[in-house]
Amino acid sequence: MKLNVLDITGKNVGSVEVSESVFACDYNEALVHQVVVAQLANKRQGTMSALTRTEVRGGGAKPYRQKGTGRARQGSIVAPQYVGGGVVFAKKPRDFSQKINKNMKKAAFLSAMSEKIRQNEVVVLDKLALSEAKTKHIANAVKALGLNGKVMFVLGEYDADVLLASGNIPTVSVTEARTLSVYDVVATKNLVLTVDALKKIEEAAQ
Repeated sequence: MKLNVLDITGKNVGSVEVSESVFACDYNEALVHQVVVAQLANKRQGTMSALTRTEVRGGGAKPYRQKGTGRARQGSIVAPQYVGGGVVFAKKPRDFSQKINKNMKKAAFLSAMSEKIRQNEVVVLDKLALSEAKTKHIANAVKALGLNGKVMFVLGEYDADVLLASGNIPTVSVTEARTLSVYDVVATKNLVLTVDALKKIEEAAQ
């Protein structure tokens, strides 16, 4: 299986051969959905905590006498109907994490990547080396490659200049091949991978 390789100006400079067992897998939507849901759930801190009526300070004395005032009877100012009172079924800290085994995660990633390639939403660059960390260089590259919507540049290794240059463009993000997740693949319209990043993904999948 061969993929076209472009340079930063959008010119075709050759092709790269990749494994069909990695980048031509069948699309398993149910599995991809399950893994994405688990990844998002695992990011939740679960630290929310509201007070029930037993935990709100005060409320020991009856606000006013039972009869004769013309108002509804009340027993405590920390009851839920009072402003500042307790919360009914108050949220408490909990663990939202879901377990996904390695084989499922790997299969979902390869499935999502393969579908991305079939949809022509993956661009392979020969390299992404900037002369200086300027936003205009990344903006020009996105324009030259004809990309619309969210764009993620996937690098073989950390590059401070590329990260800095893309910081002011809301629709552009940068990551390394080793940290690319299933969620990144499905949540981004266009993936721009360097040849080095492509090879590292292929090596890790085999």
